[in-house]
Amino acid sequence: MINGNNPMQYRVLGRTGVFVSRICLGTMTFGGRDMPPYDKVGGLDQGESQAIIDAALDAGVNFIDTANVYAGGESETIVGNAIKGRRDDIVLATKFHARMGPGPNDTGLSRLHMMNAIEASLKRLQTDRIDLYQLHSLDPLTPVDVTLRALDDVVRQGKVRMIGCSNLAAWQIMKALGISSAAGLEPFASVQAYYSLAGRDLEHELAPMIEDQGLGLMVWSPLAGGFLSGKYGRRVEQGVSRRDKVEFPPIDREKAYDIIEALTLVGEAHGVSAAQVALAWLLDKDVVTSVIVGARRLDQINDNIAALSLTLSAEELAALDRVSDTGPHYPGWLHAFAGHGRAP
Repeated sequence: MINGNNPMQYRVLGRTGVFVSRICLGTMTFGGRDMPPYDKVGGLDQGESQAIIDAALDAGVNFIDTANVYAGGESETIVGNAIKGRRDDIVLATKFHARMGPGPNDTGLSRLHMMNAIEASLKRLQTDRIDLYQLHSLDPLTPVDVTLRALDDVVRQGKVRMIGCSNLAAWQIMKALGISSAAGLEPFASVQAYYSLAGRDLEHELAPMIEDQGLGLMVWSPLAGGFLSGKYGRRVEQGVSRRDKVEFPPIDREKAYDIIEALTLVGEAHGVSAAQVALAWLLDKDVVTSVIVGARRLDQINDNIAALSLTLSAEELAALDRVSDTGPHYPGWLHAFAGHGRAP
């Protein structure tokens, strides 16, 4: 969907009826200048972060994603300061789960920790509600129904508009959706997951589940921690990105080099960066609602947003699919074999 003269594209987040920009501004680079590992990820101060947020909002981005753990809460504080006066124009998302203090209950998905975490996030963000509140990861000690009931309570209190999850397996999400349906609790509206040309695991279980259940998908680390940005290559010196300091997410470097070479060729044909091509490949996927991009400089956020204007040919998409393919996975290959002639 195109909004008038605004070149930004928007898509409905799952079944919520809420339109979010296809580029979501990630905020892990905000704050933490003296706090490892965030000093290596970004370490941007209020002024530097403000410039990036303003540029994104002015370009039509209406979706901002943060987390309480980013820079120990400083990222949320920076975002809260930056969006004063523009709060109603933004779909604001944050996450909870990670350790936020030294106490035994300062982490996890328990009702106690979640209720404390949301009050702290609301204060740092200087808002009375969070539009999308997400589990940041799995807590093996807290039964999922306990977390879902606590989340349902904060939705009913008006402190949260929608709930989502991040970094869960497909079966865990389905279990949660089943509990929510049976108990009349607020269901997950979205999934936030890692997906890139260098990391296509999501396609095997998560993507089919997301499409089947009508969930929104927010993609994190679409450039594999900067490795697909165009700064790297077999004959390119390292030491040019946070990837050299924080090896995350894990990748097969040799395979990633092949992908980078393909990205570079396509980019040269269009006169754009390798990063834009990698983002355009993701944006072409029907399952993807919004791609989360972070930036340390204004030119990076502008380059990322420009990926929306890049249309890749069927041949180019196929070439990128081939070079990044990880081969058949069980039980997918068996289903394809056994289902021959039964496809609708």
